[in-house]
Amino acid sequence: MEIRLIGLPGIPLLTEGDDLGEIILQSLEKMDLPIEYGDVLVIAETAVAKIEGETIDLNSISPSEKAFEIALATGKDPELVEVIINASNEIIKIGPDFIISETKHGFVCANAGIDESNIELGFAKPIPSNPDNSATRIRAKIESSTGKKVAVVISDTQGRAFREGAIGVAIGISGMEPLWDRRGEKDLYDRELQTTTIAVADELASAASIVMGQAHEGLPVVLIRGVNYFDSLQNDRATAKSLIRPKKYDVFRK
Repeated sequence: MEIRLIGLPGIPLLTEGDDLGEIILQSLEKMDLPIEYGDVLVIAETAVAKIEGETIDLNSISPSEKAFEIALATGKDPELVEVIINASNEIIKIGPDFIISETKHGFVCANAGIDESNIELGFAKPIPSNPDNSATRIRAKIESSTGKKVAVVISDTQGRAFREGAIGVAIGISGMEPLWDRRGEKDLYDRELQTTTIAVADELASAASIVMGQAHEGLPVVLIRGVNYFDSLQNDRATAKSLIRPKKYDVFRK
């Protein structure tokens, strides 16, 4: 099996209202790389937030008393802390330069996913309000223009509990299931798998992150070709919500 990761060059600095689906198609045309059945497009959430106008001018924020208290404990600017509070269902843990929270989407991550990188100075960028819908709109554009079934993953860069460093994770998906349930299959020794469920959307997002980079690479869209489980997982109604572990099973918040 071979999987190709292809960063799409020529994606401009995006602004609100840009048609990202059309921009992707134009980039592929310049590369002479037509879309094929089963292609997966991984798109950085920064790009989606920009075209949807979901950026925040920190100078317009009036911090609350709670924001000042958390800012003092974390070393973060109170305006940024206020944005994190507003984007969170729950503040779970704070420490030096971090705030672990549950976002309005249900994701548990640092700083509610609020990011100040790859955006104008003085602005912050939240996670798009509905990444699954964002992925669906872009997929619809690609499929209607090419006639090919594809999947779209919206990715973010997040840390992981008990491990250093950040990796790409899926926060939105359209066109395929984000989880591959392999329970009931047999391993090499003919033993039946009892608990094996693979977060394929996260694996694809993490793989694409290698090509995207996190600094000045300017490659917010990566095409992944050769995903051989696309057929079995293809689903037009799938969302990323199944990646979120229900709070009742979260032993670290009990």
